[in-house]
Amino acid sequence: MADDPEEPSKSFFIFGRDVSQIPCFRNSFLYGISGGIGIGVLTFLGTSRTHLSTHVGFGSFFCGTVVYWMACRYQWSARRFEQTQLREAMRRQAQYEGTEVERDLDLKSA
Repeated sequence: MADDPEEPSKSFFIFGRDVSQIPCFRNSFLYGISGGIGIGVLTFLGTSRTHLSTHVGFGSFFCGTVVYWMACRYQWSARRFEQTQLREAMRRQAQYEGTEVERDLDLKSA
């Protein structure tokens, strides 16, 4: 059991880039697909016109995917920026710990 070789994960590549490594890619498409199918079915149930419901479903898939992608990437970028600021602050805190600079900063912040 311990000697079983691990199965290599199957990845999907677009333009030479592994899409499983792109933040927000999976969720954007899942929400877009489910929203497009749902709105397309509701349109068909309301109008019984297949051509219109197909267009509405695809349009809602596209718009839902793009909107969710932009919102998710914005939040991801904001979190990443905050993490880099925190990392730098922690590095400076460790560097200045026990020195005169730390005492001066404590006096300024108090």
